[in-house]
Amino acid sequence: MGIVIVLYNPDVEHVNTIINQFSSPEWVVAVVDNSASSTELKLPENGHYIHCKSNIGIAAAQNAGLKYVFGSKADYAFLLDQDSMFDQNTAETLYRQFRQLENDTRIAAIGPSVLCQFSERVQRGKLQRGHAINDETIEVMQIIASGMLLSKDAFAAVGDKETGLFIDGVDHEWCWRARKEGWKVFQSLIACMPHKQGDARVKLFGLTFKKGAPMRLYYQFRNICILARRSYVPLYWKCRHVCAIPLRYVVNRFCFDEGAVRGAMMIQGLKDGFKHRLGEMSSDSANVKNK
Repeated sequence: MGIVIVLYNPDVEHVNTIINQFSSPEWVVAVVDNSASSTELKLPENGHYIHCKSNIGIAAAQNAGLKYVFGSKADYAFLLDQDSMFDQNTAETLYRQFRQLENDTRIAAIGPSVLCQFSERVQRGKLQRGHAINDETIEVMQIIASGMLLSKDAFAAVGDKETGLFIDGVDHEWCWRARKEGWKVFQSLIACMPHKQGDARVKLFGLTFKKGAPMRLYYQFRNICILARRSYVPLYWKCRHVCAIPLRYVVNRFCFDEGAVRGAMMIQGLKDGFKHRLGEMSSDSANVKNK
């Protein structure tokens, strides 16, 4: 079994806590660090540290970690974020469910239910609630990367995470691509993981908005434009995210702090998305926030 943890300026104490839970010999731990400076961690003998000081993005970091653990004779691997609240009991539950499903279906991945640390509620899709397989599992369109368990066979068949997306949408795109190739994605109803997306939640006009770093808005808006043009991306996702662009722009530009920078990032993301520019944000695009 393998664990891949992707870092970017992490809370070192929390990362060491995660690593310590998987320090026994049957685990292979790969830590991929996108921070500019290396992170001093307490790695066990089964741990491997990969430092990418130029920040290669979350997709490339996940690919590097997965290729290491699968190359180290692990047949299954979990993907974790640096702030994941993940323990061995959750891992064992997901692994058991994966192996059971694997007996009669082409399973690409399974992930835990997600407890939002802002709302203190387990997240369930409002329109896409999934198809119940049994009392413990539902089949879904996509899951987030944090806590995702996938197999060596599925990774080889579906392919790498898409590095061109760099950050946002990477986990969902891989799930949609897997489904296009005839694989299935599942979510556990009995394994639950606390998770925090974004820096905060802000309620405006009766709606709740995620508030994150301004630069993330560039990737979110750009990748919406890119993914919305692909045939295998679910129609409901396209409608939801494309239709939300005007409202998200207004809220981020005029209701959040750093509104001018946020506005510039969103506009540049839309421009680069229409031009189908992939990869890390170019220096020309990054400079718009300083104008």
